[in-house]
Amino acid sequence: MITGILIAAALVGGTGLVIGLLLGVAGKKFAVEVNEKEIAVREQLPGNNCGGCGYPGCDGLAAAIAAGKAPVNGCPVGGNEVAKAIAAIMGEEIKEGRRMTAFVKCAGDCESSRNNYVYDGVEDCSVMAFIPGGGEKKCHHGCLGYGTCVKACNFDAIRFINGIAHVDKEKCKACGQCVAVCPHHLIELVPYEQTVKVSCSSQDKGKATMNACDKGCIGCKKCIRDLGCPAIVMNDEKICIDASMCTGCRLCSQVCPVCAIAGGDDKNE
Repeated sequence: MITGILIAAALVGGTGLVIGLLLGVAGKKFAVEVNEKEIAVREQLPGNNCGGCGYPGCDGLAAAIAAGKAPVNGCPVGGNEVAKAIAAIMGEEIKEGRRMTAFVKCAGDCESSRNNYVYDGVEDCSVMAFIPGGGEKKCHHGCLGYGTCVKACNFDAIRFINGIAHVDKEKCKACGQCVAVCPHHLIELVPYEQTVKVSCSSQDKGKATMNACDKGCIGCKKCIRDLGCPAIVMNDEKICIDASMCTGCRLCSQVCPVCAIAGGDDKNE
């Protein structure tokens, strides 16, 4: 009886030993090579997995940086501090980048803009392409007001105030997700310190713009005539501000007859 037990124990133990040896050999033979730099880079990334870098999450960006396929400052959320830490890991030098923030190029709130009809349906901007006239607003270029950008933002940096999207520049990480989902392409990334921006994206002529919204750029060129500022330029009959030449004097926002130029430190910056 005892002999049988000993034999069974020996067989089980021997089998376990053989399996353990085989697993050890297989583990070494088929082991996946670990890139220590990739692991170190991944530890520096914030882990939001927002996709703003253009890669499938932080793991994808870490692998690309370690392989030399992405820049060390490829994470827009981490900013300069994360870029410097990753540069040190990769043995590179990096200059401090310019902080960016999202800006919504529309000021057509509930009081300023006019509607063709009252819409009652799915509240998502992407659905408006299937709605007659592209939505209820007369302006077919402005903020639709149904929050697709709010849903896309992982940092609670966008909210709706009086019918249009506003970006809190202090919370914004410039990941670009809101830029990607806006069907009217109203949102763009601008320098954080830029205070003067045109808050209208209408492509209509002056009269049509005035009929649709009180704050739409009508292309009157008053800001150009009165100020002669080289930072103010015309693009497709609409005013644009060249950020590289703008001094931030905000005079253009003061002379604009329709208040289409944002020149203050409001939340939509």
